[in-house]
Amino acid sequence: MKKDLGETCNLFFSTLANPTRLAILELLREDSKNVSELSDALGQEQSMISHNLRPLTRCRFVLAERRGKERRYSINKETMEPLFKIIDGHAEKYCPTRGRCRELRRES
Repeated sequence: MKKDLGETCNLFFSTLANPTRLAILELLREDSKNVSELSDALGQEQSMISHNLRPLTRCRFVLAERRGKERRYSINKETMEPLFKIIDGHAEKYCPTRGRCRELRRES
């Protein structure tokens, strides 16, 4: 693997390796939202949501659009939806528990 690709992969996956950021991405798959809506849905302070939106928008996993005084955030469907499909497909095909490892982990 080229050094630059390794660094890119590290940034890419380290940005995603955060439960709050993943929860934000899941919510934005449903519809665009502002910080208040994300904060309410996740039960976290707006400052924490804003803090976690920064790397997501920097890497363009999440897109921001200003509507008047409000910023609306939406998922970058061009890249994130195929990624989620690959992850789901991998878990279903290759996971020894046929994708149920996600459920088993939540129960522990």
